[in-house]
Amino acid sequence: MIKAGIIGATGYAGAEIVRLLQNHPETEIKWYGSKSYIEQPYADLYGSMFEIVKDTCLGEDMEKLADSVDVIFTATPQGFCASAMTESLLSKTKVIDLSADFRIKDAERYEKWYGIHHPTPQFLPEAVYGLPEINRSLVRKARLIANPGCFPTCSILSIYPLIREKLIDENTVIIDAKSGTTGAGRGAKVQNLYCEVNETIKAYGVTTHRHTPEIEDQLGYAAGHELTLTFTPHLVPMNRGILVTAYASLKENVTKDMIRVAYEKAYSSEKFVRVLPEGKVPETRWVKGSNYADVNAVTDSRTNRVIMMGAIDNLVKGAAGQAVQNMNLMFGFEETEGLLGVPMAF
Repeated sequence: MIKAGIIGATGYAGAEIVRLLQNHPETEIKWYGSKSYIEQPYADLYGSMFEIVKDTCLGEDMEKLADSVDVIFTATPQGFCASAMTESLLSKTKVIDLSADFRIKDAERYEKWYGIHHPTPQFLPEAVYGLPEINRSLVRKARLIANPGCFPTCSILSIYPLIREKLIDENTVIIDAKSGTTGAGRGAKVQNLYCEVNETIKAYGVTTHRHTPEIEDQLGYAAGHELTLTFTPHLVPMNRGILVTAYASLKENVTKDMIRVAYEKAYSSEKFVRVLPEGKVPETRWVKGSNYADVNAVTDSRTNRVIMMGAIDNLVKGAAGQAVQNMNLMFGFEETEGLLGVPMAF
């Protein structure tokens, strides 16, 4: 039994970690950290936890928390985890950070896209990008995990097999992504009010979205060189889910069968990535509430392009579920422990 602390436990991603760990037989939550709700009963904030979680919310003192737990999840805004990171802290506990603080290895690149100073760049080299399907062996040995963003998780899993097998022109990749409103966090913002998002769809962060360099970096590692792509996210009026539709030009003489083989090669042994049958397209409702990612691809002989598609739940495989998956690997548990819930569908 390991002891876990969650900083940012009252946000959407933090609350999802709480929900998942309630069903994890090897984990006990010792600390529900919150900046805004100190000393308030956790179940008062999330009625779903009535008579399940009896603890009150505590503060965000990482050093103090490190003395009493084996792992800390930080579901916090960018800058928090980096500002609190110390060698002393990592000598006492493992950290799984759900922010972007350690996802981008180049501190200047991080500062350019996020607009904040990185206070602890000395930890960037050892931080492991926690996408288990690609970095599983590194995750097992890590002290510090940079949990991937939701858009990057879906985008990378959808595109990675074809870049790894060099079947597409990497610099022709265009990603069209759509997300539910929980991806914007729980903070009160006018643009996220019900009347602002219901019955409409809009693009945002056009050419400037902060997940762009993360996707470029990770797909660049797979390609073996730096690459540049176009990423445009959209906000849609649903609570959960991400749908990615990505496009790229095929290299010469690439066939439909070669595309299929690439996906099967990459994911045939992966529990949480489901390569759909030919003719089936991913839908967010079929992964809702689960740690599954559904992917597929269709070739277009008329344009010599391939359309790569993926769907995840942004709060589970795109955040909390992936964080628990990383925790399982770090502590030698079955990777699927606590994560085999069937998608909700409705």
